[in-house]
Amino acid sequence: MKTTTRYLALDVLRGITIVGMITVNNPGSWAHIYSPLRHSEWNGCTPTDLVFPFFLFVVGVSMFFSFSKYGNVLNRESLIRLSRRTLLIFAIGLFFNSFPQWQKDFSHVRIMGVLQRIAVVYGISSLIVLTVGRKALPWVTAAILLAYWAILYFGGGSEPYSLEGNATIPFDMSILGENHMYKGFGIRFDPEGLLSTFPAIATALLGYMAGMLIKSRTKTQVPLMLILWGAAGIAIGWIWGIYFPINKPLWTSSYVIYAGGWASLVLGVLVWIIDVRSYEKWTSFFVVFGKNPLFIFSLSTFWAISLLRLIKLKTPEGDVQNGYNWLYTQVFEPLAGPINGSLLFALAHVVLFWLIGYVMYRNKIFIKV
Repeated sequence: MKTTTRYLALDVLRGITIVGMITVNNPGSWAHIYSPLRHSEWNGCTPTDLVFPFFLFVVGVSMFFSFSKYGNVLNRESLIRLSRRTLLIFAIGLFFNSFPQWQKDFSHVRIMGVLQRIAVVYGISSLIVLTVGRKALPWVTAAILLAYWAILYFGGGSEPYSLEGNATIPFDMSILGENHMYKGFGIRFDPEGLLSTFPAIATALLGYMAGMLIKSRTKTQVPLMLILWGAAGIAIGWIWGIYFPINKPLWTSSYVIYAGGWASLVLGVLVWIIDVRSYEKWTSFFVVFGKNPLFIFSLSTFWAISLLRLIKLKTPEGDVQNGYNWLYTQVFEPLAGPINGSLLFALAHVVLFWLIGYVMYRNKIFIKV
């Protein structure tokens, strides 16, 4: 199979993950969310917990085909290219965290975040795949996952996998500083922190190895191989989770294998449906998102932040609300009720950014963030 073979299923899966990210990140009210659209409180894995690792998995698959075009070598040109992209994605995420207060005070701005994790994972995993032989990649991935298990087990407290006792907190705090960490868990714990980004690199490496598998097989063989590999990952991750809990905030090694297994299985099913059986008519909605994934996600993030932090509107009762809450309480909640209105609010955002993406797609505007 030639490296130029294009799999539409990859664009579709990438688009599905962006739809998922926009949906779960933009409920009308965090108090009114259907359970599948909630993250697990700590241990466990809901469909929502699979969205981010799916994206990193697809990043890895895309890296394989992208780097193949440039000979899979690390030279000055490729180093500059991947460094520039890494820094740009990280800078955009940092800008979102500081917007619009960055001009006044940077002393309490969160350093890490979703885009920052994507940037770090992309940058480091790129260096790994361009410097380590392909035969060694499974061993490197295994070493990362086992090392992280050991770090958490021996570096944590009496309950090393708990919110309060895990080793990521002192590690991140020593490097990032207490004032630059996420506060949403009630303590200084960052679910996209530095230490837990280490195993996230393995998620992208699993995707890269899936790309290797795709390249080494005929198109008709690919779906079965991906599905079998995925089923094995789900089983191994679940069994490992008995000893090292499946946990998204900690991005545990069992979670990496479990989520990577689901990503491989879903990609295999999509390849069979779309690229083997040629059932393509339904895919156009997701392809629009898949062609400009990071740009659309970044734009949706900027929009939500602007509604929350910049726009103030009065209710009929005279109360002042930020634009985000105003849209939910004054438009969507009266229209469909608390929980359905919250979901409708999120889906309205999906439609809004699909329309923007569609205009870009029709005009062949593809922005690679």
